[in-house]
Amino acid sequence: MEKPQVLVTCDMLPPWPEILSQHCDVETVLDDNLTKDKIIKLLKDKDGLICLVSDKIDAEIINTCSQLKVISTYSVGYDHIDLSSATKNGIYVTNTPDVLTDATADLTWALLMSIARRIAESDQYVRDNKWKIAWAPKFMVGGDIFGQTLGIIGMGRIGQAVAKRAQGFNMKILYYDMFKPNPKIVKNLNLQYKNLDELLQESDFISLHVALNKDTYHIINEQKLKLMKSSAYLINASRGPVVDQKALTFALKNRIIAGAGLDVYEKEPIESNDPLLDLSNVVLAPHIGSGSITSRTKMAELAVNNLIYILQGKSPISLVNDKVLLVKSLVNMRMI
Repeated sequence: MEKPQVLVTCDMLPPWPEILSQHCDVETVLDDNLTKDKIIKLLKDKDGLICLVSDKIDAEIINTCSQLKVISTYSVGYDHIDLSSATKNGIYVTNTPDVLTDATADLTWALLMSIARRIAESDQYVRDNKWKIAWAPKFMVGGDIFGQTLGIIGMGRIGQAVAKRAQGFNMKILYYDMFKPNPKIVKNLNLQYKNLDELLQESDFISLHVALNKDTYHIINEQKLKLMKSSAYLINASRGPVVDQKALTFALKNRIIAGAGLDVYEKEPIESNDPLLDLSNVVLAPHIGSGSITSRTKMAELAVNNLIYILQGKSPISLVNDKVLLVKSLVNMRMI
């Protein structure tokens, strides 16, 4: 039996590239400018794809690449894939949930603490050789964290992990989610449900942990930012478009809110002339929420195993489009 042909658009951590190559003929393409035409040309003779959240796999690509059987995205989010078209064409789509929960929660707290205590700003101040007076009462004064109110929008796995970390800071934890978590989780984490407007009005820190969809697009906009305290901070380590970036920039520039910590943006990478880059009351990270060795390795493991299992005719670990099972059975996927 010939090996399946697989395209990989990222440089995965070892040993997973080697393991994938044991089962499949792999073409790895590392291209920061992977256009639609390039993707179609590369995918036309491929049975599987391991891609990134930055690779937009739309209906045209899916309909053109008729040999494709599985799309395994090296990410939790899958809004970059036309799920409806994939399902109609009998293409299995998988993602990598759970394994990056702790790393993303840690990064959320790093952003929160950095912006509140002005860590990035202070670091740059020292490096620029501006530190001339050893200490002064009003110098680099930031916001308090211990005992403050944390509002979490999206109480899924990552939201819960962020809430667990807040216990050590004796914070009051509010949450908003369209789907309420298990009552045991609410009790154990001492969570208080609020509607979105109440949460925005009452919180000192607001942390976003929602998937990107039509309901969450620009969930934080000009109107919502005006509901926040002028002393409050916004943290976003979910997806960039859940925040209206233009409105946020205005709110930061005009001190409508105190600051923000961002790991994601409406356009990535952020453009060199983006006005956010000129503001001192925002901490900017380059989409590194999952950026720990353990998480990125586990993501590679899950992405590879999802693809291999499907091509073996087995159930994948994390299938996104369950309805595809009605279109094409796993038995028909078997190539290994």
